Amino acid sequence: MQLGLRPPQSGMDQAKKENIIHLAEEADIAGFHSLWVLERLMWPINPQNPYPGSKDGKFPHDWQYIFDPIETLTFAASKTRKIKLGTSVVDMLFHNPIILSKRFATLDILSDGRAIAGLGIGWARDEYQTSDIPFRNRGDRADEYLQVLKKIWTNDIVEFGGQYYRVPPSKIGPKPLQIPHVPIYLGGYSEKTFARIANHANGWICTIGDSLTQTKSNIDMIKKECLKVNRDPDDIEIAAIIYPNIEGLSSDDYIKPTESKIEWQRQQKKSRHLLNGNVEQVGDDLRQIREIGVNLAILNYNRITD
Repeated sequence: MQLGLRPPQSGMDQAKKENIIHLAEEADIAGFHSLWVLERLMWPINPQNPYPGSKDGKFPHDWQYIFDPIETLTFAASKTRKIKLGTSVVDMLFHNPIILSKRFATLDILSDGRAIAGLGIGWARDEYQTSDIPFRNRGDRADEYLQVLKKIWTNDIVEFGGQYYRVPPSKIGPKPLQIPHVPIYLGGYSEKTFARIANHANGWICTIGDSLTQTKSNIDMIKKECLKVNRDPDDIEIAAIIYPNIEGLSSDDYIKPTESKIEWQRQQKKSRHLLNGNVEQVGDDLRQIREIGVNLAILNYNRITD
């Protein structure tokens, strides 16, 4: 299993040019697989949709100040040589497909073929409203969007006539350096998303919380959708966003002289949350994540737990 990182892209105290340079250069030298950035258009004071990652429904505080994802990756590309550069995710429906295709193609060329287009359809009604995009039928709109995107990236003369997007016969460049196109990873958890991945994508981006059960089930569903369209399930890369919390002490430092080490470890295993604990425990969790089919673990730091 390969490892990716989220650079310091958000929060006034963290999102600084020098921080991005330092992490990108060090990750490139250390051999990390990729850097991943997210997109948020706004931080609603009273969001119409609660943020699922917090108990009170509020968006993470650092999202009030957030760099644009593709510009951030383009800057990181200029400071690195090998590490791949991905979005997790850009909500595609908020962008004109021709403009977004050019931005990813430009990133791919300037990075010598290291771009990954992680895309989603969004869930925040406030962002749909401000983008003047209907919330209804967003799945059908996404299906068309991906078809347009691939045509722009691969066809010399691009033409598309759909229900939501229309492109008259045109020359549209540049084309990505990667053949046939920039890899497309999709985020989402619905059955329709899994079918969309089987039909249009190279990978799935998910988030792993306190359990692997649902993630394993979702991976199995993606495999079934692949078989329906005669596609090898192994063609789909599985990328998981995780939030490890590694304690500074080893397990031996926590054992009282009067306790049994085996009993202590048993109790810790029962009460400990996934990806929380000492180095050995988190390492075991990562091995379990790999065993259920995850190819790439993206290490993040901005999870809200209170």
